[in-house]
Amino acid sequence: MTQTPLLPGAVGLTHLRVYDTAGPDGLHGGSPHVHFACTECYYVERGRGRVQTLSAEGYHEFALTPGRVVWFSPGVIHRLVNEDKLEILVVMQNSGLPEGGDFVLTMPQSILRDPESYFELASLSARGEVFASGIDAAYRRRDVSVQGFAELRSRVGEEGLGALREFYESALKLVQPKLPNWKPVWRDGPLAAATATGEQLEALQKGDVSHLLEGAARAMAPQDERRLGVCGTLGRYLPEGVSITPQAPLAEPR
Repeated sequence: MTQTPLLPGAVGLTHLRVYDTAGPDGLHGGSPHVHFACTECYYVERGRGRVQTLSAEGYHEFALTPGRVVWFSPGVIHRLVNEDKLEILVVMQNSGLPEGGDFVLTMPQSILRDPESYFELASLSARGEVFASGIDAAYRRRDVSVQGFAELRSRVGEEGLGALREFYESALKLVQPKLPNWKPVWRDGPLAAATATGEQLEALQKGDVSHLLEGAARAMAPQDERRLGVCGTLGRYLPEGVSITPQAPLAEPR
């Protein structure tokens, strides 16, 4: 039994304080971007704002108020707008994949087609680091992404799905070199969690309760050091974070 098990379903959990500075269009918030293999869920803890989305369904805006939940599947381009001290608990499918680079910012096509320019503006290091090195870099990549988002939104309105497909194809070329590293994360996390459930169901059908004797309770806290993410500052909950064992386990009767 591991001392620091994955969160249920091997999801990722992050506390997000959305950037409160203005982008080039005057709206306060984060960088528009898209995920390739992860559904993302927002639970609004406090504040007020909205999330702008662009997908094959078109352009939409969802209000964000305390207690509201909004989620979107891979392919939905999304941008957070902070209207009043917006803080969100983010639940992300496939823990480890976003940190492994499962996102592309909506920079203009001329930049997306030039990997060197993209990675420089995105403040992404060759080592695969996904957090900005400084606040100026975080705002710079946000501003360029907002400009690209506006251009893409206009093109989708005029040209339809062809413009969206072109963006996806350009974005995919940027992450394709990372794909071999994503498979093990998925296999050892979400797939392993789903497989374990199947094994538990098989055991229960046979009257075997052994895995129930391995049950455990744990507590985690976000890391003290916040990181500069795509949409704001992040307090990350990690398996190697704070883990508390309430008491020593009981011994089975002999």
